[in-house]
Amino acid sequence: QLQASGGGLVQPAGSLRLSCVASGCTSSPDIMGWFRQAPGTEREFVAASRWSDFHTWYSDSVKGRFSISRDNGKNTVFLQMNSLAPDDTAVYYCAAKRTVIGIMSASTYDYWGQGTEVTVSS
Repeated sequence: QLQASGGGLVQPAGSLRLSCVASGCTSSPDIMGWFRQAPGTEREFVAASRWSDFHTWYSDSVKGRFSISRDNGKNTVFLQMNSLAPDDTAVYYCAAKRTVIGIMSASTYDYWGQGTEVTVSS
């Protein structure tokens, strides 16, 4: 129901754009989010947006470098990642939920994509 894509290998200071297509979600989620998980770490909130008014949220670690956007007609959310650094290396997951409560907590999300791997290395 959530299909993430766009990961790959990029050099430090480079850019990538991730995409997440949503389909068939039965509970009409209003929140679309991105999380990431590096080996040996917990899943970390990256960014989220609300379909109804496109309010956005970002973690402090990506604010000013990453940008979340959407294509309503295609039920797709994008994560534009600029000025990438080795610390951004992780598997990135898109997720969806109904309400804004606990928006930065992975445990509150109802739907998850399969993850797309991002490696930042020279």
